[in-house]
Amino acid sequence: MDTQFQSTGFDVPGPDIQTVEANGLTMKVASMGSGPLVLLCHGFPELAISWRGQMAALAAAGYRAVAPDMRGYGGTTAPSDPVDYTVLHLAGDMVELVHALGEKHAVIVGHDWGAIVAWTSTLLRPDIFTSVVGMSVPFVPVASTDVLSDLHHAGIDDFYLQYFQTPGVAEAELEKDVEASIRRMHFSASGDGPDTVTFGMLQPGKGILNNTVEPEILPAWLGEQDIAEYASEFRRTGFSGGLNWYRNITRTWELMTPWRGMVIHQPSLFIAGETDDVLKFPNAQANIDNFSHTLPGMRGCHILPNAGHWIQRERATAVNELLIEFLDGLKSAD
Repeated sequence: MDTQFQSTGFDVPGPDIQTVEANGLTMKVASMGSGPLVLLCHGFPELAISWRGQMAALAAAGYRAVAPDMRGYGGTTAPSDPVDYTVLHLAGDMVELVHALGEKHAVIVGHDWGAIVAWTSTLLRPDIFTSVVGMSVPFVPVASTDVLSDLHHAGIDDFYLQYFQTPGVAEAELEKDVEASIRRMHFSASGDGPDTVTFGMLQPGKGILNNTVEPEILPAWLGEQDIAEYASEFRRTGFSGGLNWYRNITRTWELMTPWRGMVIHQPSLFIAGETDDVLKFPNAQANIDNFSHTLPGMRGCHILPNAGHWIQRERATAVNELLIEFLDGLKSAD
């Protein structure tokens, strides 16, 4: 049992930890339970441990929960070339991980950037990913223009997506004090954080941490042990692996042109926090309102009150109930 998974919130042993060779990577993977495969994809700046509140619940409900450290994170290979982090690489990782686990199908669940990987994997490989759950980031069909160009043409040049583009800049800021960076970003983007600024909109000439605050008291879902675990890994690996996902936004958009406008037909579920700043991004609400067209197999859209960006940790019990209800409904339909 890996020490990073000892605190599951359930009176059961933690997940098994293994390394798996998949898509040219050595992937660190946490697994728990048996039954239909549920693949859990984390976002930035997180690790597989962000799902420990879900893994025991899914295992107890009769599912095989598997959470990898994603490409560039933690115990998984971080390719040195920044171009090796497009969403096609990331979706390919998930396809090959399913095969490496000896499975043919999976339900894929993702949060933040992991949601984009989950949506994309489901779009590209409906034969493998039979259903999908996205958290925080809504599904958006491939558009005719990319988001970075849209921001620039709208006169926006201080968005965090833009700040993350230049190699070395965000790394220098975030790696100066890794533990403080983890603590401030997680608290400030949560439902317990300040509501005076939009987390993603930076002040001219300032970094992303300038829009964060130090918590006076840590919320129940974010303990000192959690922060120490994240900081230990990011101190060892740095932040470049995760930041390289952002640096391929335009390249990904170009590569995804053949799937422009396509929708996801498989059963789907969306969960987000009411105060999540992602829901304040341009067109976010319009994208949610359009789910009946872009996600015709949708089984539910849940915006949980008084919760922020880290929804599966801030509201673990509610998220677990929604996940298991969705998964059990798939079995009933089958």
